[in-house]
Amino acid sequence: MEGLLDRLAALEDRHRELSMRVIDPSVIGDPEAYRSAMRDYNTLDPLVKRVRRYRKTWEGLEEAKVDRDSEDAELREMAREEVGRLEAVLKALTLELQEALVPDDPSDQRDCVLELRGGAGGDEAAIWAGDLFRMYQRYVDGKGWKMEVIGAHDGTAGGYKEIVARISGNAVFGHLKYESGTHRVQRVPATESQGRVHTSAATVAILPQAEQADFKLDLKDIRKDTFRASGAGGQHVNKTESAVRLTHLPTGVVVECQDGRSQHANYDQALGVLRTRLWEAEDRVRRAKEAAERKSQVGTGDRSGKIRTYNYSQGRVTDHRIGLTLHALERVLGGDLQELIDALRTVERTERLKQAGVDGGRS
Repeated sequence: MEGLLDRLAALEDRHRELSMRVIDPSVIGDPEAYRSAMRDYNTLDPLVKRVRRYRKTWEGLEEAKVDRDSEDAELREMAREEVGRLEAVLKALTLELQEALVPDDPSDQRDCVLELRGGAGGDEAAIWAGDLFRMYQRYVDGKGWKMEVIGAHDGTAGGYKEIVARISGNAVFGHLKYESGTHRVQRVPATESQGRVHTSAATVAILPQAEQADFKLDLKDIRKDTFRASGAGGQHVNKTESAVRLTHLPTGVVVECQDGRSQHANYDQALGVLRTRLWEAEDRVRRAKEAAERKSQVGTGDRSGKIRTYNYSQGRVTDHRIGLTLHALERVLGGDLQELIDALRTVERTERLKQAGVDGGRS
């Protein structure tokens, strides 16, 4: 019990430090520092409220134990009942705090960049990528988040060969990180005259949004090219070279952005995505190492393997990582991903608890 109380006291100290930091004029005047401090404060605040409830319950239990030895028979009986009630409450709170004390992925609170590409299957793969993008749009709308398309290459028969978007909101990456991987579809394409089922695929990458402090990008390492933004079918939507292509020379990473209102806006968007891709490549190594240590690939951002199959004829969706099948294809494609995401989060959380050696029998 004392060890847990010591850890809780340290959390309260950190909370007090952050509460002073977010009202410090020097921090408020630095947007990056203020955003970082507020993110840490908002993450810690709900936990500290639990800590205070735990401490109040523990103190009440100690008082009830004293009253349980009173010479007053009526007070002793009331105290015994109170001890039993408070011990049950404290046990539940202890389990909650043990779980909460397992550190989350530090990137979970970030916004993210969604990258979606048609894979094997030609035109049908591009159409499938478009269907997946609409699925995510609906999920984002349902969560009250914001999605901004950064750039897209349309498929010749519909959908997208590639589309990149930024998603902002509350703990976006923590929810969507499980979507990284290959999404396979089994269905009869609209262009199939003989009714044969085809298998196509699209790849999804969910990248935690990088901030300037995360990755120092040397502008001398970047080549900037401009070109005319175009719409579907190659028709130019403007007559100036407002679209921007950035190439990171040391790594060869290329980012295009053409959906902004000006070349300057497209440059800023492209620079943000470039920074995110480069930082995420480093961060992915860290997350994969952690996942290997806890023998779980859930939520690591590994997008090389097949993670999910959508079967139209059977109306089912199967997540291969956890062996979960839902006979709710229409609902999932309509943007209701929460059951899948919650199941994946539970598996990842269980693995993290095991790795940290936290279980219900400890206090």
